[in-house]
Amino acid sequence: MNQTGEPLLDVRGLCAGYGASMVLEKLDFSMGVEAVAIVGRNGMGKTTLCDTLVGFLPSSDGQISLRGRRVDGLAPERIARMGIAYVPQGRRLFPSLTVDEHLAMLARGTRNKRWTPEAVYELFPRLAERKRHSGGNLSGGEQQMLAVGRALLLNADLIVMDEPSEGLAPTIVDVLVDAVHHLVDEGVAVLVVEQNLRAAVRMAHRQLVMVSGAIEAQFAGDELLTRPDLQRRYLGVGTAKEEIQ
Repeated sequence: MNQTGEPLLDVRGLCAGYGASMVLEKLDFSMGVEAVAIVGRNGMGKTTLCDTLVGFLPSSDGQISLRGRRVDGLAPERIARMGIAYVPQGRRLFPSLTVDEHLAMLARGTRNKRWTPEAVYELFPRLAERKRHSGGNLSGGEQQMLAVGRALLLNADLIVMDEPSEGLAPTIVDVLVDAVHHLVDEGVAVLVVEQNLRAAVRMAHRQLVMVSGAIEAQFAGDELLTRPDLQRRYLGVGTAKEEIQ
């Protein structure tokens, strides 16, 4: 929330889907300058929510407001300019472009702003070591760092990350967790969609559970992680502990 109590991101009655198939059903949530995680079983609409927030998928009803300004119905590039950046699932990098070239594409206009290519290299020193390497020759963790760094160059108010820890080693997840906390400390809000419950809880103090296209429950701290009964109820038969073993 800002000083007037207005949320940074406010989503009300959001509906979206594909053709006649509705995926998001009157979805509501809001967040301030914080890290919030969206968790839930596969097929609950988490990626659809990401695509709708950034304009890749048009909503059919409801509204999305960023700092009190409506962004639903706008083109993705307009939404990005208004302050929402996206780190998509699968990273979507260009295999033939180097790390430097990826960042250079978005570096124009970053002078005198918080996030520049140099600032990205400070946040992710490993990228600085690999700046001349092509995207296709980076490890999965390095690719994820680059995808986050690319989004940062938009100097947005909110970064939406879809499954950032997917397929990554624990040491790389540690780097991403630290990066998310650093961003929030710098005044950047982060909305994380995560299948990995442990990663979600470490990244975000507040977790929202999606069930059938709506927010069904909210938890804080590690309550969801330490309650197998809640995990079975909202996330399926397995528990986070069982998934790690």
